[in-house]
Amino acid sequence: MFALMSAEPTTLILDFDSTIVAAEGLDEIAKLALADDPDHEAKVLAIEGITRDGMEGRIGIDESLRRRLAMLRITRAHVDAVVKHLKKHLAPSFRKHKAAIRRNAANIYVVSSGFRDYVVPVCAELGIADDHVVANDFEWSKDGATVVGYNAQSHLAKPKGKPAAVKALSLSGTVIAVGDGATDCEIRDLGAAQEFVAYCENITRDNVVARADRVVRSVEELLWIYGLPGAPSFPKSRMVALLLENIHADAAAHLASEGYKVETLSDALPEDELIRSLKGVSLLGIRSKTRVSARALAAADRLLAIGCFCIGTEQVDLASAGGRGVAVFNAPYSNTRSVVELAIGEIVMLMRRAVESDRILHAGGWRKSAQGCVEVRGKTLGIIGYGHIGSQLSVLAEAMGMNVLYHDLAEVMPLGNARKAKSLGELLAKSDVVSLHVDGRRENTNLIGERELKKMKQGAHLLNLSRGHIVDLAALAASVKAGHLGGAAVDVFPAEPNSNKEPFDTPLRGIPNIILTAHIGGSTAEAQQGIGMFVANRLVDHVNTGSTAGSVNLPEIALPPTPRAHRFLHLHCNQPGVLAEINGILAKRRINILGQSLRTSESVGYVVTDVNKTYDDAVVDELRAVAGTIRFRVLY
Repeated sequence: MFALMSAEPTTLILDFDSTIVAAEGLDEIAKLALADDPDHEAKVLAIEGITRDGMEGRIGIDESLRRRLAMLRITRAHVDAVVKHLKKHLAPSFRKHKAAIRRNAANIYVVSSGFRDYVVPVCAELGIADDHVVANDFEWSKDGATVVGYNAQSHLAKPKGKPAAVKALSLSGTVIAVGDGATDCEIRDLGAAQEFVAYCENITRDNVVARADRVVRSVEELLWIYGLPGAPSFPKSRMVALLLENIHADAAAHLASEGYKVETLSDALPEDELIRSLKGVSLLGIRSKTRVSARALAAADRLLAIGCFCIGTEQVDLASAGGRGVAVFNAPYSNTRSVVELAIGEIVMLMRRAVESDRILHAGGWRKSAQGCVEVRGKTLGIIGYGHIGSQLSVLAEAMGMNVLYHDLAEVMPLGNARKAKSLGELLAKSDVVSLHVDGRRENTNLIGERELKKMKQGAHLLNLSRGHIVDLAALAASVKAGHLGGAAVDVFPAEPNSNKEPFDTPLRGIPNIILTAHIGGSTAEAQQGIGMFVANRLVDHVNTGSTAGSVNLPEIALPPTPRAHRFLHLHCNQPGVLAEINGILAKRRINILGQSLRTSESVGYVVTDVNKTYDDAVVDELRAVAGTIRFRVLY
């Protein structure tokens, strides 16, 4: 929500080097000017050290400028080149929020100990006029080609120069100094500003942070604190994303690049520990082990969305999440190929009894025999669940010469020469290998039990790479031990450890020709990277635009951005009259609607509204008070 603006203007005094740009301008010029110097590296390091001493207050700006410029011969070409370089190195959030900076440019001044020759053209990229830039001046040779000095009489070339330069602007209202160095802090200390904000997006200087009234890490956070136009409802730099269970590093990197504070843990968390960890968390990323219960959701005070970095979502109480306005996303297709390849490999290994041979040889024995070993060509594969994984398995199996039968409750078109079985019983009776690829709904518990195993062909093999509760493992163990089934491969189990440090047990341990894997169907670098980026993008889109596309528990809306608009997100119980009441509030205050979308599910409604008029807290309070409101959020 936007803060109410004060009657007096708020003026931001921004530093340039290491604040607006992620570099120090004079240091970048030094790298260019000294490029052909035989002592290039040593001199550049010396100049960077002088810069650092000045920023941290160990020497005065006069000494810092004099010592650095004495080591350099700067040409017009060097300055032109550094302008191009610095434009490419705008701090990420300044680049991302150019529009917001432009909206506030009339109340922004840049006061820099750098030089106008490169500061002014870079600030122009942000809509900041040259008369709002106060900086030092180079003195040029008569032909304008070479720097021969600088104006040492300027305020900014002297100690305590920034406060003097700001006072000379004669600004009214509230003045806020924003920067990364000790000289920026002096603007407040010597009475030229009411507050000093340490800007730490590019660099954090502990001695500067210690003196600051506030600390920010992005432009949006700065705008939000002071209630300036273009501010978000809540800045991402203050949002925490908690990722559990070794989610791919690319997901963490993507969320961090968007400005979130990212915390990662390699293990799943039990409920009580998860409840403690969710305090202040806006985005939660999990895989299949972490259980997000109604109790955990009730304790999550800032949670906006949950990303399940896997196929299933049964580990989350979806109804409770939806009732609290928490969107849940997953990656239903990203690991399809990885699961299919593991299934194909296991089919071959089982039918060749390769795992059994491996164990004998590892124990020091030797067995070379064709007994019980057959080719997959010409055999029948029965696939239970003909979705994305089952159908792709069908294609690869057929390419290896297998015949394919499938069983699915939904009407799905077969691929290739696959045939739909008349019933589950027919599939079990005719298949040499049965592979399970069904979802985790409760009705599928013990889908394959003692009765179903008895229907399978003598010597057939069973694969379960879907959900742990689908197969009665005790019955499967008994069937293989009795010699009815020739073997099995199981990747998922009813109860799985939360981490690699915990013990594991199953009735299937120690039985010949049973392959046990630790829920690794989707555990390939490609699958985990794909899942990581897919789900992270869904989370980012939800926060940035309000999109619920791909959500498994909220109505799906993906309204494209509307230029020069504010966006309201209203999630509510699905009951008559909510949309009429929302639009009535907007109409009463003569706020024009530029775009709007409503979708409902059985229990929840979601309205995204773009409006073209500024508003105050009273409008927001009225919209929040609409009967049935679950969550209301001002996006931008």
